[in-house]
Amino acid sequence: MAETSLLDQQNTIPFDAPIELSFTTAVDDEIPTVDYSLLFSVDPNQRSKALDFLGHVCQNYGFFYLVNHGVPDRVFENVFNGISEFFNPTEVEDRKQYEKKNPTDRMVWGLRSSLGENREYLKIVAHPQVHCPPKPAGFSEVMEDYFKRMQEVVNGIGKAVSKTLGFEENHIEKAFNLKSGFDVSSINLYPPNFKSKGSVGIPNHTDPGFFVSLIQDFNGGLQILSHNGKWVNVNMPPKAIFINLSDHLEILTNGKYKSHVHRVILDNNKVKRISVATLHGPSLETLVAPAPKFVNDFHPPAYRGITYKQSLEVNGGDVIDMQSSLQQLRCLP
Repeated sequence: MAETSLLDQQNTIPFDAPIELSFTTAVDDEIPTVDYSLLFSVDPNQRSKALDFLGHVCQNYGFFYLVNHGVPDRVFENVFNGISEFFNPTEVEDRKQYEKKNPTDRMVWGLRSSLGENREYLKIVAHPQVHCPPKPAGFSEVMEDYFKRMQEVVNGIGKAVSKTLGFEENHIEKAFNLKSGFDVSSINLYPPNFKSKGSVGIPNHTDPGFFVSLIQDFNGGLQILSHNGKWVNVNMPPKAIFINLSDHLEILTNGKYKSHVHRVILDNNKVKRISVATLHGPSLETLVAPAPKFVNDFHPPAYRGITYKQSLEVNGGDVIDMQSSLQQLRCLP
């Protein structure tokens, strides 16, 4: 099947490719836009069409811009202002207190300036409880407000995606135990506060979890690998949220909906870019395996089931590292 060959192409190109690739190949192909409000329209015909479109986008793209999501503009503005203050270039030494010290850390700061990665970041657990530095003043409150509002969007997308898969609307919420879901947010500054040493912000990767939501203050740098093997530039409409389906939705659907490889490429360090990429996942103790609905004699299980926590630790990392283990969980043919 063409879909299988394209999946194979996506899974073999990115992970073992040289770090310094030719980055001129990314294109500005159109990325679908999903209107969140229409997914819950009181007009049954309008809602049905919106859900059909979402199902088409999830199966044939795996990523989209989400608009009319209900998160006010001021929330985005407060987030970016707070992050900009946190990443004050004169206070790098103060931020070192959040460097990783043990596996149970719920806030981790890092600064990368190398051939393969160039960014400053703060990773924080965003759900079921928000962990955030208290400084600068008001920063933790701003981030808590954003994550609380995003949780409403996560629950809504869970219901809509459940319907597109032919389930009752609370199926994914129950299957992933989203009320206790383990979410980690990676707050990034590109390039870092020191001169970068390469063209790569973050190398090719997929993410664990249900899906990733991303907001950013400027376009430029984020690229995603499409089903047809082309790198596509992510140029978001104002105040949109970029949604990228993740590894454990691919596992749950036995490959029907796929997790897509993406990367960040720096553009000559001209403009600093802030992004907030939140990985929305199941609860740590939830066992995730292909649902029986997607398994039969012609489509045997393509992945082995383990708990979300175990999957995050397969590569030797800790849960806050949010390392993908999709390749390791594949069943051999």
